[in-house]
Amino acid sequence: MFEGQMVFPQLMQFLPGRTFDACVRRYRGHRRPRGFSCRDQFLAMAFAQLTGRESLRDIETCLRAIPDKLYHAGFRGRISRSTLADANRAHDWRIYRDLGMTLIERARTLYANEAFAVDLKHTAYALDATVIQLSLSLFPWAHSQRRKAAIKLHTLLDLRGNIPGFLRVSGTKSRDCAVLDDLPIEAGSFYVMDRDYNDYQRLYRIHRGRAFFVVRAKSNLSTSRQKSRSVDRTTGLRSDQTVLLKDRRTRMKFPDHLRRISYVNQETERRLVFVTNHFELPALSVAGLYRERWAIELFFKWIKQHLRIKRFVGNTPNAVMTQIWIAVSTYVLIAIVKQELNIERSLYEILQILSVTLFEKTPIKTVLNASLAQIPRTNFPNQLSLFDI
Repeated sequence: MFEGQMVFPQLMQFLPGRTFDACVRRYRGHRRPRGFSCRDQFLAMAFAQLTGRESLRDIETCLRAIPDKLYHAGFRGRISRSTLADANRAHDWRIYRDLGMTLIERARTLYANEAFAVDLKHTAYALDATVIQLSLSLFPWAHSQRRKAAIKLHTLLDLRGNIPGFLRVSGTKSRDCAVLDDLPIEAGSFYVMDRDYNDYQRLYRIHRGRAFFVVRAKSNLSTSRQKSRSVDRTTGLRSDQTVLLKDRRTRMKFPDHLRRISYVNQETERRLVFVTNHFELPALSVAGLYRERWAIELFFKWIKQHLRIKRFVGNTPNAVMTQIWIAVSTYVLIAIVKQELNIERSLYEILQILSVTLFEKTPIKTVLNASLAQIPRTNFPNQLSLFDI
């Protein structure tokens, strides 16, 4: 792979080239505005994600500073703000969505055997949404509240490897649970959700799809107990019951039995009630599965801190969706590189190393596996101590 190449083109070799070209043809992305191809656009936007560039001017300035390296890095078009802006506006964002989904499938295969905190053979997903604030003057199409604009990013995260399996962008005026209408249902899988997804008509769709859900119940949930199972109260469990929904209108939406589990967090003394349609998993494992849902909160925090999805380089809906999907593709691409090259570093460390080594002619595995330099400690006998211990 190396053969004197820079780190950036070595990284891009992990992209499925034929799949990328097929996506471009599918959405007629070969119609290149002003000579700037989809591949050039992806490389420029991925460079921005990897190096922390936050504007078209930043991207143009940094790439034009190394003109003798651009061709060998894979660029074929002339780098300028106007051509990149035209590409973000004109190239269909679905090109990068389809590319991202291909990378996601590849990453999920690589991480299928990852260790999981809960003894569970099935696939487990966490579903949640995060709000990305925008400027109303620049993004009037994303009107949220008075004098505010925002979009909502819904994500279905595979808890083995923390790989996003489904993403959807919507306005903030719609309820979170509405995304359940479009959610792909995999038989035998678990879907772990917070209270915002308490819509029993939509949850019944998951149930009829022979999949399982674990959702935190709202405080006003009214149920009729049908059966109780004994629990070990020293573990924090308080009850494990088979129930039916008591409200007549709600029971019409979900007519089958449900399982209601009450649990008290022994550290915070916070009482949580979970509802699930799985009756064989130990009650404590259900509570542990919901605890693993915190991974999606960390995922949102990670991508907002380390990827560029809080500041957008284009104002149109197509430009926003393009940037989001290229950011997700970059995240998944790094996860693939980490697994395929057996890198022991975290994704954060890999991203930081790549940000300063993209245009070095070094094998990418050597760069990522290089041991951290040890800073020698020198004793200064005449140095005064700040504190007397």
